[in-house]
Amino acid sequence: MQLKVGDALKPDATMQLNVDALRKANAAARRAGGPDAGEAVPPDATMQLRVVSREEAGGRAARRTGRRGPALPPAVTRLTSAAARRLAPLTRFLAPCTRRLTPYLQRLAPYARRLKPVYPRPGRTGWRRWLPTWRQWLGAWLAAVGLTGAFLVVAYAATDIPQNLNTYATQQDNVYFWSDGTPMARTGWVQRQAMPLKDIPEDVRWAVLAAENESFYSDPGISFKGITRALWRTVGEGDTQGGSTITQQYVKNVYLTQNQSVGRKFTEAMIALKLDNKMSKDKILEGYLNTSWFGRGTYGIQRAAQAYYGKDVSKLNAGEAAFLASLLKGAGLYDPTLNAANHARAVERWNWILDRMVKIGKLSPAERAKYRTFPEPLKSNPLYDTGEQSDYLVELAAGYAKKAGGLSDKKFDLGGYQIYTTFDRKRETALTDAVTKARKKAKADDAGTAKSAHYGAASVATDGRILAVYGGPDHRTQGYNESNATTVPAGSAFLPFVYAAGLEHGVTKRRDAPREQVYPESVYDGDDAVPVTTPEGPYWDRSGRKVAAHNDGNKSWGRISLRKALAESVNTPFMQLGMDTGLDKVKQTALAAGLLPSSLGPQVPDLSLGSSTPSAIRMANGYATFAAGGMHTEPYSVRRITRNGSTVRLEAPARDRAVGAQVAAEVTQALADAFRTAHPAAAPATTPVSGKAGTTAGDTAAWYVGTAKSVSTAVVVYRIDLAKSLEPLPLKGIAGPPADSVPYGIWAGAMDPLG
Repeated sequence: MQLKVGDALKPDATMQLNVDALRKANAAARRAGGPDAGEAVPPDATMQLRVVSREEAGGRAARRTGRRGPALPPAVTRLTSAAARRLAPLTRFLAPCTRRLTPYLQRLAPYARRLKPVYPRPGRTGWRRWLPTWRQWLGAWLAAVGLTGAFLVVAYAATDIPQNLNTYATQQDNVYFWSDGTPMARTGWVQRQAMPLKDIPEDVRWAVLAAENESFYSDPGISFKGITRALWRTVGEGDTQGGSTITQQYVKNVYLTQNQSVGRKFTEAMIALKLDNKMSKDKILEGYLNTSWFGRGTYGIQRAAQAYYGKDVSKLNAGEAAFLASLLKGAGLYDPTLNAANHARAVERWNWILDRMVKIGKLSPAERAKYRTFPEPLKSNPLYDTGEQSDYLVELAAGYAKKAGGLSDKKFDLGGYQIYTTFDRKRETALTDAVTKARKKAKADDAGTAKSAHYGAASVATDGRILAVYGGPDHRTQGYNESNATTVPAGSAFLPFVYAAGLEHGVTKRRDAPREQVYPESVYDGDDAVPVTTPEGPYWDRSGRKVAAHNDGNKSWGRISLRKALAESVNTPFMQLGMDTGLDKVKQTALAAGLLPSSLGPQVPDLSLGSSTPSAIRMANGYATFAAGGMHTEPYSVRRITRNGSTVRLEAPARDRAVGAQVAAEVTQALADAFRTAHPAAAPATTPVSGKAGTTAGDTAAWYVGTAKSVSTAVVVYRIDLAKSLEPLPLKGIAGPPADSVPYGIWAGAMDPLG
């Protein structure tokens, strides 16, 4: 068929072309006699081109379009165009590199074509048709290794060792101030004392290495196995886990934050690699031992040795070193003095570390046999030394600061905080002097009895500020704080809470009868040994006996008003009032006024007579609630905290109404009557002073709690022989006569209500 330009082709028409040019190729192939000679093109071969109709062409195009998928939506197209515009600068930046690599890529092209997957793979059946060839697997693996290696090389080159140490390596003191702004105490026990490695015994070094990184001297500064495990835990399971070498831990201590993240872990590894190449292993180990946290506010092995064993690190043996090494895993979990679970963990890890030292050849079996008994550390940190009485103040303020400021123990121990307390220097001195005077007199009168005497006292303002406490003779010899101890019953000092509950909630004397209001002039039976009754009849104890209250000296008072009964400290009306009001209401009122749930006694008739064991701080706070018109404010010891000039936000102490203002006024008036009745000449009639003594069954404790000048002070005296038991002992006259008791004398000296 011959065509002219412009002629149209009919459907199914064919066009034949003589292949003249192929004849020469055919002849050449025959002369060469090659293997393909028989396949040469015949002399008269022609090529037929079929003309496809428009309908068929459209169908083929449609089928091709269907295989490629539908056209992209306009939104996707716009997004793609925007991405292309943003990548344009990067493309221009990479253009020179691409031109340089082009010759090399051309050489690799034939090999790359072999790796090009052909799917489905010919000669295979089923799912095997879609598996890559071994060449493709090998190429992918080599490419991944190459890219990873290139990335690590670039990352290593781009990582610099920081010039400045972080706050973990620059420990500071915490400074405490009196309420007038003058310095009160400085907790210098948190300071780090760097020790050269030569002064740290080898047993101490290898105990740490056995516990943390036995391959320290041979590894490159990082543990690939540990990093892989940590990354798997972090990324794969949403958790964080260690796996760091000592070099990495040192880098984290002095250069980075303590945050656990993949990015921080990678940076740590890069710095560790560089540091390992630039610093000797001994220097790294020395830095690690001097910057690690061991708990009890200590950083570094020297301070840890002093805090836990009261000796320098140079005097530690392998057993003590193994315990200190266990603290590196978490002092809060392995300090055995905190709780029994910690003790069990510490002993287990201590044994494990010593066994590891034997396994790595740093401790002989014979030497290991010497350490079979766990070396118990000191109960408290002897470095915590700010003074005899101020230790108790620091203890209270530190606990409150961490709670109200949301500061962890570890963060607080890093230091740098300025803690402005509520403690009044003059009141603290007056209270301490008053107790010290009483102690000396008791020792002079009866040294044997005075030896087991204990004194606790606290002054709390009506707005919740703790102004002064007496916690003990010396924090260094008596670690627990007497002012905050819940040790002995409140006795008759608890009666104001029962009185307030009755006035606030009313009473019920008959079954199903509505509550009746009671008043200060409401009359109750004040005779001794009056049986306690309920709407159903007498109250029987578990032994089948009627429960009856007793007054001091078994005195009977006859019919007596509640106000006078409180002023005269008559017990029997208040045991009955508690039953009439409801012991649940009595507990509710005591809690609202400031007493803690853990200190309240069982809900039985004795609750009204003071079976609860509140601390001096809480008793003072409870009486302050009545003086504050029924508004209770949680006691607090810190008013402001700053750190390096920045204010630390403190949670404000809770303030709630405990009882009505009228009820509070009635209780305060009855307590004023109690003060005037017991001490008629102690203060002018115009001076607003109130207070009440408290005695207990068995004469095991004596209290005095009172308020003057909007400050309530509670004083308790009791006897316990701590070497034998925690049970209170009879006072044997150590508290003095009721009319002029030792607790009242201390209260008067501390409060100075007249001056």
